[in-house]
Amino acid sequence: MYKKTMYKKMLLMLTGTGLLFGTVFGLYFMMMQGMAKGMAGHIPPPIPVTATVTTGESWHSYLTSTGTLRARQGIDVRTEVPGIINALGFYAGAAVAKGELLAQLADDIERATLKNNQAHQKLARLTWERDQSLLQRNAISQTQFDQSSANLEQATAAVEQTQAILNNKKITAPFAGRAGISMIEPGDYLKEGEVLVTLQNINQLYLDFSVPEQDYPQLFIGQTVHFSVPAYPDETFIATIDAINARVDSNTRNIEVRAIMDNKDQRLMPGMFTDLQIFASQPRDVITLPRTAITYSLYGDSVYIIRSAAPLHKPKQPEPKQPEPKQPEPKQQPDQLTVEQIQVKTGEIRGKRIEIISGLHGGEQVVDGGQLKLRNGARITIQPNGE
Repeated sequence: MYKKTMYKKMLLMLTGTGLLFGTVFGLYFMMMQGMAKGMAGHIPPPIPVTATVTTGESWHSYLTSTGTLRARQGIDVRTEVPGIINALGFYAGAAVAKGELLAQLADDIERATLKNNQAHQKLARLTWERDQSLLQRNAISQTQFDQSSANLEQATAAVEQTQAILNNKKITAPFAGRAGISMIEPGDYLKEGEVLVTLQNINQLYLDFSVPEQDYPQLFIGQTVHFSVPAYPDETFIATIDAINARVDSNTRNIEVRAIMDNKDQRLMPGMFTDLQIFASQPRDVITLPRTAITYSLYGDSVYIIRSAAPLHKPKQPEPKQPEPKQPEPKQQPDQLTVEQIQVKTGEIRGKRIEIISGLHGGEQVVDGGQLKLRNGARITIQPNGE
């Protein structure tokens, strides 16, 4: 009897527990179904983005390098003979004309030597003239006349040598230019070959640079070179290739190139460092986008193209039962927009734009801002740039 009572109690307890769990699971299942139906009917709002259009442009292919500006005519003026400076004819940084006196060295000894040599030359000439007359009358031998000729030539050479030394004591500018800073003062002693001053003609400048040997086929005389210097970082200057070296440097495997430019305003100085670009003769057509339109990943570069899509819900039009007063026509709703992610191959970058080698054509509308929230097929709305 006792066992039967216990079985009944256990059966009632299990039955109650089963009903309780069934009710709980049933309610949970119904709740999940309701949530699923609600989510299925929910349409996320469009994602705001900014857009741009692929643009066709003409870009010149170019090589890059660095170079140095040099004066077309520039030398260190040196003295050929030693001596003490009597006078200077220039000021540091001043313009100098061709042939203008730069320095006069002391030449008192050479002038005295010149007078002595001129006296010997005069005596040798008189002796030669007298011997010539005697030789015609056979009064002297040919040997004596030859000696007189040699003495005259020797005296003449001594005069010319002394005159050349005197000329070297007067140092003049070989070409027009600008004098540099000199540490020489009147009274200083100049040794043979010592630098007096730097002279630079900067109306025209050379731009010397080098490029790798594999780029040699892309170089030609008259090619345009664009370059900038640190002194004018926001300005671009233009030069033209004037010479290409006849050999490749075996140590660096580079070839030396020289371009020339006008510098009549003298804004640039020899020795300046330059960043330069050597442009090809013919431009090439390219498709470009702002760099912000590219999405970078380990799987490659991609962009989001904007597509037009049909509205997700088309309201049913009720059948007219009777004529009604004419209502104003509603405003036309714009097409809904979606995005499609496609892979692209990118190329050269210039400033804020990047070349698209493959994957796009000109005139396509793509997203250039707000890509982080996008996925393939997402609905979007286009915002004005800057918002």
